[in-house]
Amino acid sequence: MRKTMRPTLVAGLTAASALALVLSTPALSAAAATAPLASSAVSSAVLGSGGDLASPEKKEIAMQLVSSAENSSLDWKKQYSYIEDIGDGRGYTAGIIGFCSGTGDMLELVRAYTKAVPDNPLAKFLPALEKVNGSDSHEGLGSAFESAWKQAAATEEFQAAQNSERDRVYFDPAVNQGKSDGLGALGQFIYYDAIVMHGTGTSADSFGGIRDAALSKAKPPAQGGDETAYLKAFLDARKVVMKKEEAHADTSRVDTEQLVFLNDGNLDLHTPLKWKVYGDPYEIN
Repeated sequence: MRKTMRPTLVAGLTAASALALVLSTPALSAAAATAPLASSAVSSAVLGSGGDLASPEKKEIAMQLVSSAENSSLDWKKQYSYIEDIGDGRGYTAGIIGFCSGTGDMLELVRAYTKAVPDNPLAKFLPALEKVNGSDSHEGLGSAFESAWKQAAATEEFQAAQNSERDRVYFDPAVNQGKSDGLGALGQFIYYDAIVMHGTGTSADSFGGIRDAALSKAKPPAQGGDETAYLKAFLDARKVVMKKEEAHADTSRVDTEQLVFLNDGNLDLHTPLKWKVYGDPYEIN
């Protein structure tokens, strides 16, 4: 069972989904160039501590770390079939990153999946997903939709679709911004975990707002600052935001996970890793 709840929707889309739409629309893409998240073109940034979260080994670690907080398990690949309403006002939460029926990203996922595989178990639910977007309603979905999700999740095609949307909307923007700020693998992961929970956006309670708050206290390596001091400022700012919402008030994914790695000086996120989330211990060797 997931112990975190996803960010609320603005006009039917998550901040992350809205960004993805902007970047996929040529007329809007140029206007988005000044947004807080760096584009994928930022590949030559000098990392302060080394480590690329996008490398296969580091990415696998990132998936396990997020899964420990979201699903109380390191086996993130078992979460493709996960689906339930966790009572957070965002409808169904499902899949490897918690796509929500009320926040736009589940709708985008099913659209992308249907484009690639028109004859799939979820295609017939697209009208219902469009209707409930922006609400917690299950109208037109229910147990039939839950069964269809689990059926689709057993296929390689739907698993690939979930992976692709996760990367496009959450993982890639986080890694690119981290590299642009001169952060190593740990810093890139800290960004990713924040975007998963808070969305991208520019509001005070989004990733952009948290980053702005951190920048007001410390400079990242790309601006000549100390990486550890900057990341501590970022995590401090994130905790302030988390504690404003009851669903996020438990900050152990910061306190007994990310800060543990940071205080150990593990800026490149190398193994072995030991941490706790919600009091449960985990280890990657």
